[in-house]
Amino acid sequence: MEWWRTVAAIGWPLLAAFVIGWLVRRGLLALARRAREDGGQRLRSRVIDVIAVPAAVALPLLFLGLAIAATPLGEAWSRGLARAFVIGGVLCLTWLAVRAIEAVEKRVFRLHRVDVADNLAARRAQTQTHVIAGAAQGAVVLVGVAIALMTFPQVRQIGATLLASAGVVGLVAGIAAKPVFGNLIAGLQIAIAQPIRFDDVVIVEGEWGRIEEITATYVVVRIWDERRLVVPLQWFVEHPFENWTRTTAQLLGTAFLWLDYRAPMAAVRDELARICAADARWDGRVCIAQVTETDRESMQVRLLVSARNSGDLFDLRCAVREGLIAYLQARHPEALPRLRMDLAREAPFAGAAHAQARAPDAPPLSQTCSPGAEDVSAADLAAAQAAESAQADARRD
Repeated sequence: MEWWRTVAAIGWPLLAAFVIGWLVRRGLLALARRAREDGGQRLRSRVIDVIAVPAAVALPLLFLGLAIAATPLGEAWSRGLARAFVIGGVLCLTWLAVRAIEAVEKRVFRLHRVDVADNLAARRAQTQTHVIAGAAQGAVVLVGVAIALMTFPQVRQIGATLLASAGVVGLVAGIAAKPVFGNLIAGLQIAIAQPIRFDDVVIVEGEWGRIEEITATYVVVRIWDERRLVVPLQWFVEHPFENWTRTTAQLLGTAFLWLDYRAPMAAVRDELARICAADARWDGRVCIAQVTETDRESMQVRLLVSARNSGDLFDLRCAVREGLIAYLQARHPEALPRLRMDLAREAPFAGAAHAQARAPDAPPLSQTCSPGAEDVSAADLAAAQAAESAQADARRD
């Protein structure tokens, strides 16, 4: 009967702890489920959702730890189980801290929405919060795992050994972890200086896209054709790139037309103004037509327009280009560029009279000579005549 008393002394506390822990876990999970069904509209529901799930694991472990302490188990068993429960409790606290940071990040995102017309401040707040929250979560996980491992005497001994040789180990670790720390520092720089933010329009490696995701190590750029460009975080600190929404989303854009010299520029400007005024994508700032280049056959007309964002600007440029081409085809077809060739055949030769009739009169020399140092003045002519007279008198003598 002695063994039965021992089993009862060990089993009853463990069974009671297990039952109580199971009931508490069921209650906490039901509470968390109800809070999620509430949609997170109230602060109380969000707090319950953050705390209930880690508590549903931590409290049963706590009850089991208390039950183990009340049982007549051996010292080795008690010490091993107690260490396991301590590690579980530390990991649960780490999990709770990570969820709390995530909840704060989500609240900032709710308070600063980017689905509005002027979302510059919201994108700035979301980028800073996301990067800082990611770094804080990484630090919390690192500290939690380190505390859990330090409960083992062997790990503490290794830590003391590493601390004694911190110089060499630190140098080796720094070289090995250079990319990791480089990305971490780059993330902090991006969070503070903010060269990029969520939903920024950027040109990276010649690709147009929007910042879709910023992680602790890389940035995901959503290309216009729905591809994804994954760029290391450190790249944005070390390389130049274009950010079209750094301070504002407003942009200027151009469309070029090659037209004939007979194109009526006044009519082109009037039609451009009409097209811009009728298009909702034009923001009312700039609508200009200018001749920017000419060659032997045609002239280049630049159409400069403005829009509220890059997407509207691209569509507006296409609409302006198509509208003006349709207008010129319908109203001024002579304005479209063309290649001219004179294919007229000359009449047969009709004698000198015909040639004399076709030959133009020679222009006076005053219209064909360039003035310069080579011109002969009246004084030069008089001197030349005097010299010729003196030579003639000398020959007569």
